[in-house]
Amino acid sequence: MIYLDNAASSKPTRLALDSYAKLAELSFANASSPHKAGREANRYLEEARKRILKALRLEKTHSILFTSGATEANNLALKGVAFQYASRGKKIVSCLAEHSSVKNALKELQDQFGFEVVYLPVNSEGKVDIEELKKAMDSQTILVSLMAVNNEIGSINDVKTLASIVHQYPKAYFHVDATQAIGKEAFEYSCADLLTFSGHKFGGLKGNGALCYKKTIKFLPLASGGDQEYGYRSGTVDMPGAYAMSLALEEALKELPAHKAKAKELMSALEKGLKENPLLAINSPKDHTPFLVNFSLLKHKASVILEALSEKEIYVSSHSACDEKKVDPSETLLCMGYDEGRADNAIRVSFSPSNTVEEVETFLQTLSQILTEVKTR
Repeated sequence: MIYLDNAASSKPTRLALDSYAKLAELSFANASSPHKAGREANRYLEEARKRILKALRLEKTHSILFTSGATEANNLALKGVAFQYASRGKKIVSCLAEHSSVKNALKELQDQFGFEVVYLPVNSEGKVDIEELKKAMDSQTILVSLMAVNNEIGSINDVKTLASIVHQYPKAYFHVDATQAIGKEAFEYSCADLLTFSGHKFGGLKGNGALCYKKTIKFLPLASGGDQEYGYRSGTVDMPGAYAMSLALEEALKELPAHKAKAKELMSALEKGLKENPLLAINSPKDHTPFLVNFSLLKHKASVILEALSEKEIYVSSHSACDEKKVDPSETLLCMGYDEGRADNAIRVSFSPSNTVEEVETFLQTLSQILTEVKTR
């Protein structure tokens, strides 16, 4: 098997797996229970919070609550803040290239609750244009949501500069979806008022995510229940998963320079091979994250080629995994100026530190062979 879909989900690290198994077996009590076993579980939960905030250098400014993943974290960040501060204004600014968990949450706020949502385009490099954000901001803006690294093409936004623009408006909070950035790109995350991510993107287990937020921010909870997670996210917390995620995060950030150097080597080999094939065209901009490369099939249908690769146990993707059932062309690629055919037949390859150049070369050889055997569209 050659697994090149790490942007969708990465393999859990041995450290994360071992810690999860140990805590799930030996400290299985509810972290909200008042007895000794519950207090012991809660100690691990609070340690996980401290580990993550310290690793991200947010311990002085932010709090953290655990969720089931980035989708839930994004929904709580957007809806919880919008409902809480609606009296200040009802304008939200985001981008057409955001993840579906952001765009669909905002669509609901717009359609069902009367919020005004302004969607910024991306430029030819897949990035948010600084001047476009400046034009969109006004005194009624209460929230801006822009991702750090694009999940389709790997473009990297200038988060610090974007934050400086947002913070010129005292009513506005800045949310950053850092799901594809954590453990891959170095950011000054303290500039974000709200930060969301999923653990399974950097070696944690599925079903675990987090929302880091400035200590001054309040939310209107989306689920009613007990007082878990400061009353903002009711329900029993997956303590072993949260703790495993904290260990995976520490490890990912510690090894980021080495992992990024490895990813650059893989990216270089991949892009060299892609450029040599006249049936393919790279969509990712020049300065994209090396962990993710997006390219289009110029004469073939992506769905057919993906299935052919899958039959040979080579796994890549076309859209974000959350959008895989969609048949619409990539809105991100359309915004970048590509035509519908190219936007509809894109493939995403994404790396982990365990991938090798030999795997990339096998992928390229197999892809080339498949393209010669399959009919063009």
